[in-house]
Amino acid sequence: MAHYAIGDLQGCHAEFMALLERLRFDPGRDRLWLTGDLVNRGPASLAVLREVRALGRAVTVVLGNHDLHLLALGFAPKTARRRDRELEAVLEAPDAAELLDWLAARPLLHRDGALGWTLIHAGVPPQWTLDQAESCAREVERALRRDAAALLEEMYGDTPDRWSAGLAGSNRLRFTVNCLTRLRFVDRDGRLLLACKGPIAEAPAGSLPWFRHPERATRDDPLVFGHWSALGFLAEPRLLALDTGCVWGGSLTAVRLDRAAEPVRLPCRGSRRPGD
Repeated sequence: MAHYAIGDLQGCHAEFMALLERLRFDPGRDRLWLTGDLVNRGPASLAVLREVRALGRAVTVVLGNHDLHLLALGFAPKTARRRDRELEAVLEAPDAAELLDWLAARPLLHRDGALGWTLIHAGVPPQWTLDQAESCAREVERALRRDAAALLEEMYGDTPDRWSAGLAGSNRLRFTVNCLTRLRFVDRDGRLLLACKGPIAEAPAGSLPWFRHPERATRDDPLVFGHWSALGFLAEPRLLALDTGCVWGGSLTAVRLDRAAEPVRLPCRGSRRPGD
């Protein structure tokens, strides 16, 4: 049995299927982790959702910020700040309710002790241990499943920007969502710098990637994440970044998690240009 992780799909269905074929992926035998952002920007979000859902127990996917935006459009449409044309096909599909319910049941963090890796979409603040990250993720997941509209109506916003054990209610949930689905940079005090989105070399003074913070409590925990196409592929001890910008004309990348192997990268034509 092979265990693969693949970076952000963002509606790139044809490339996803081509990569699975190249891997000779067998859902009856193999297992697949997806870093989230199944939808948006690419041309076939509906096809991606249907395909991933059909894989059943062979696939584990965590929620990304674009997935949550789709859920906001579906469950709290007055709150969503924009309507993306790529998501209209999902919302208008005859199986939209089933797809949205399935998506809303996905986790924000998946931890596999036997495999030794933890899957997230974006990042972890330096103050959190892995146990804290998992606990906070479960809080959001329970809120999403209990009352999706109530959670999603309070989801948007960049504050609070620093962890405190005293955070409660919507502030606590929003902070968790922002860390696990939007985070790239922090400052030296561990504050989230959510407006910073580019490559590391162009980051403002005083900022650093969340995984480079010297006091990061999860530095000994193996993490797989996506979200950051400007970062690209990064493979370090206990760290794998897999968003290689398929939708922007980069590649779609798969890595085996169960043994050492070279990454498999499928070149992508891309359907969007940065700045669109």
